[in-house]
Amino acid sequence: MKRTISGGTIAFAVAVLTAAFAGAQEPKSVPKDSVRVFTPGCSKGHMFTAGRPTEDQPGGAPIPEGTHLRMNGPKKLMAEIKGQEGSRIEITGLIRKGQTAQDGIGLGGGVRVTGAGSPNGGTVMAKIGPSPIMIDVEGWRRVPGDCPR
Repeated sequence: MKRTISGGTIAFAVAVLTAAFAGAQEPKSVPKDSVRVFTPGCSKGHMFTAGRPTEDQPGGAPIPEGTHLRMNGPKKLMAEIKGQEGSRIEITGLIRKGQTAQDGIGLGGGVRVTGAGSPNGGTVMAKIGPSPIMIDVEGWRRVPGDCPR
């Protein structure tokens, strides 16, 4: 018994595979109040510290070096990133617009000192505290280099 496949069946199969492949490569749309960033650096737990830009994307990261990001993402993705602790990686994700432009003076370690008006309209008080940026992680990749210990 000999089976033959018609040309229409092959054309249909190719069309379905092409559509599936093209659909898989489209990135998710970015909400109007967010921006997609590619940031190299090092992770520890759910915290990510931005590092110097990679050679293939110089200056492409709007996140200043040393900035701390609090990562949110699916458990499987976060487990993969946790397995890369000690290695330099680049994460891709969404942050809300305006989070990277922080007021005040950075003291290091994610601490910034900013001025705040007093309730009685008199003197200015200092507001001190950590301010990690929240990032919804979409993916990651390994980049050359090691993380400081």
